[in-house]
Amino acid sequence: MKTMAEMTNDTSPLISLVVPVYNSTATLEELTARLHAVLDPLTSGAWEIVFVNDGSRDESWAHIGRLAAREDRITGINLTRNFGQHNSIMCGIAHACGRYVITLDDDLQNPPEEIPKLLAKIEEGYDVVYGVFEKKKHSLFRNFGSELVQWMYRKTFNTKGRLTSFRIIDRDIAKRLLEYGRSFTFIDGLISWNTSRIGNTVVEHHARASGRSGYSNRKLLILALNMATNFSIGPLQVATIVGILFSMFGFIFGFYILLKKILMDIPISGYTSTIVTVAFLSGVQLLTVGVLGEYIGRIHINVSNCPQYVVRDIIPSRHGRRRDP
Repeated sequence: MKTMAEMTNDTSPLISLVVPVYNSTATLEELTARLHAVLDPLTSGAWEIVFVNDGSRDESWAHIGRLAAREDRITGINLTRNFGQHNSIMCGIAHACGRYVITLDDDLQNPPEEIPKLLAKIEEGYDVVYGVFEKKKHSLFRNFGSELVQWMYRKTFNTKGRLTSFRIIDRDIAKRLLEYGRSFTFIDGLISWNTSRIGNTVVEHHARASGRSGYSNRKLLILALNMATNFSIGPLQVATIVGILFSMFGFIFGFYILLKKILMDIPISGYTSTIVTVAFLSGVQLLTVGVLGEYIGRIHINVSNCPQYVVRDIIPSRHGRRRDP
């Protein structure tokens, strides 16, 4: 692997910043200025920013255009609609040219001043490094939703690590992520599929500068369910186990009732208990059918070749630094 000095003197950027943007007109100016202040001395100017406008409803795209007009190292990409954070990051990675790709949020909760920690950590030999937070500046309910996603991630991908949107990815791994072309994308799952050399470094987490997060608890729950059904057969296995257990219970209970009737001549009664049992077992069956439906839906979406993202406009970087694909 090249040293930082060798990569800085290369004809390509050392670092590509990929920033998915959604309704962030109020923060883009400050974010760009802070990134500029951090990256210039760190990389001797060998950096670029790729802003991906993910269907913003405010003036974010126009503001990206103004920033790109002033800074040669900014690439702006405008998507046709809101495809989601992970899909827009995949778009940004496809247009990034750096030796390392760093992803961070547009709301200043990931301080640009913490980037040197990520870069120093990945140079220890990791393929990916996450900036993990000691304490997140979110509400109690928002933190609960985040922990649900963390738990589902660890169970689905059999890992003990913690994921965040503030991460640095080696270019070789980033290129492998792009081989995944399906519509539902989960960056961290793809990373887990491609490498085990994943590190963490503690970074600060700041309060959101303006607006509110696009990730509500409902969206976080949907993300956790999508993660489980798109990247794992765990729910199907759980449904199978539940079905086996209740089949055994039904067989044993039926055998017990039959013995009471034949050997002890005890009349079979209990209308209420029968109704409760039938209702409960019907619920289990509907749950299993629902799980199967989720998987069938995933297959349908993937077979239908729904686009991962669609680009409407691109403002290319004018800096001229490019890495061969």
